[in-house]
Amino acid sequence: MSNSILAQIQQQHTITVLVENHPGVLARVSGLFARRGYNIESLAVSVTDKPEVSRMTIVVGGDLRVLEQITKQLNKLVEVLKVVDYSETAAVERDLALIKVNAEAKDRAEIMQIVEIFRGRIIDMSEKTFIIEVTGSVDKLDKVIDLLSAYGIRELVRTGIIAMARGAKTASRAGREVTD
Repeated sequence: MSNSILAQIQQQHTITVLVENHPGVLARVSGLFARRGYNIESLAVSVTDKPEVSRMTIVVGGDLRVLEQITKQLNKLVEVLKVVDYSETAAVERDLALIKVNAEAKDRAEIMQIVEIFRGRIIDMSEKTFIIEVTGSVDKLDKVIDLLSAYGIRELVRTGIIAMARGAKTASRAGREVTD
C-alpha cells in the first residue's frame, strides 16, 4: 500500500458543525456517529456569539469517503445549520490541557522550566502538586505531557481541538460561508 493511500486512511479530520442551540442536539449528533460506527476522537461544544447557535468542533478519523458520509448525514439533521470541513482549509487549531503533576521541592525548578519553554502557566500550587495550563497544537500538548510524566501526572484533562479558518472566511449562523 502506498504512503499516500495509507495517510488518507489514517487521517484525522476536523469539522465544525453549527447547530441550533437547544436540548438534545448534541445527543442526536453524537448518536449519528455511534449508529454509523464512527469514533469521535475529540469534541468541543459551546454557544457562539449568537445565543441561539452552538458550535461543535469534532475530530474524527477515517478516509475521505468516511468524511463525505459523515457530512451528508449531518446535513440531514434538521438542527444542523452548517458543516465546515477544515481538511482542505488553512485553519488555526488549538487544544487546552490542565495537568496536575507531582511537584516535590527538588523538582519544582525543572518543572517550572518545562512550563516556561512550552509557554504554559502554573495556575495552582500546593505543597506537593502544580496544576499547569498549556494551550497549543496537539503535538505541543503531547510533548509537554510526555516530559511532565517523568514527575508523575496525577490528573489530566484536555478540551479537545477547537478550530477556525484563517483569513476572512467564517462559518455563519445562516449556514453559508461569509467573507468580509
